[in-house]
Amino acid sequence: MASENLDDWVRPRPTAAQRRADVWTGLAVAAVAVVNLFLARRSGFYELPHRAALAEQICWVLATTLPLVVRRSHPDVVAVLISIAFVGGQFRGSQEQQVTTGVLFAAIYTLGAWGRHRNRSRFLRLGIIVGMFGWLVLSFVIFSRELGDPAERASLAFNALVVNTVFFAFCHLMGDAVWNGARQRHELEEQAAELREAQTLVAERAVLGERVRIARELHDVVAHHVSVMGIQASAARRAMDKDPARSRTALTAVEEGARTAVDELRRMLGALHSPAAGTEAQDVVPNAGIDRLPEITDRARDAGLTVRYAVYGDPVPLPESLSQAAYRIVQEAVTNTLKHAHAKALDVRVRYLSGELELDVTDDGRGSSTSDGGLGLVGMRERVAVHDGALEHGPHPDGGYRVRARFPYQAGVVL
Repeated sequence: MASENLDDWVRPRPTAAQRRADVWTGLAVAAVAVVNLFLARRSGFYELPHRAALAEQICWVLATTLPLVVRRSHPDVVAVLISIAFVGGQFRGSQEQQVTTGVLFAAIYTLGAWGRHRNRSRFLRLGIIVGMFGWLVLSFVIFSRELGDPAERASLAFNALVVNTVFFAFCHLMGDAVWNGARQRHELEEQAAELREAQTLVAERAVLGERVRIARELHDVVAHHVSVMGIQASAARRAMDKDPARSRTALTAVEEGARTAVDELRRMLGALHSPAAGTEAQDVVPNAGIDRLPEITDRARDAGLTVRYAVYGDPVPLPESLSQAAYRIVQEAVTNTLKHAHAKALDVRVRYLSGELELDVTDDGRGSSTSDGGLGLVGMRERVAVHDGALEHGPHPDGGYRVRARFPYQAGVVL
């Protein structure tokens, strides 16, 4: 994570492609260094009395350059081996110093950029740099007589000190910069992965929420009509022989309920396929509102209940979402009465109070079927909660069951 200490991060090992590139690079540099050794000997560069034989010089050149084939896989070991070989080659008078010097700088840079243990990498680089400056001073002391007059030696020493300081500092800082860049890329990749996980979780929650919403709407839209149809079909069966006229009336009600259920189900499915579907403010049945409550009570009356429906107070325009929520709550309460309460009478009251709408549905049955885990009660609670209302449900003191919901609203505000 971005908040972690940088020293706690371990850079991943190089990829297979990077390791192959290192092998070819190391072999190519070794070949160039050997060729450059022959050119230096032929031109007389670094022609010192104590120079080693050609075979030994080739060995020192290879010992200095070939470790590059694993420079990113084992940067600490490579840096140490190249440093030792570089000093050994110079001590033995190797005439190839151009390519091998560049190899030494590359090894220090690679250790800074690819060292997997940050503290060890840092101290090892500093140790190599200090050791190289120590060798620089020692070489001037050992070979000072072979470098010309004192003024020439002083000038050469100053030049070597400045050049080496610049190059070592550049390699050290560049290695840190590359390592920090890799660290930042790692952080960005982690953040991107976390973002993808969060997006996946949000999408899963959205799908789950949509499934719950569809299930709730199916329950609200279809269950009410199917329940009424079942009760009316049962009444028609019982009255088939004794009262054919009543049986025909009940079957007609079943037919109308089935037609209404299919129509509302078709509307709901159409709304679910619509790109704008899914918002809480838009109900799947656009005309379901508080003005349609008499239709619910009429169906309950057709099912054989004695229904009393009354509106108290002066009706006021309500926001569309609130009107739809009121319709669904009354619908669910009446459905529960029809399905489970075995009631004979139903009382539905709508009260327009000062800044508050109250819905009161009471039956004289044996009690509620709406359990705390029921989908119908969950839907009621959600609709009430959306509008900052309050829901009460439970046995009525005079017998039966009561559902009462209160919704606050601002007079004159219609959305």
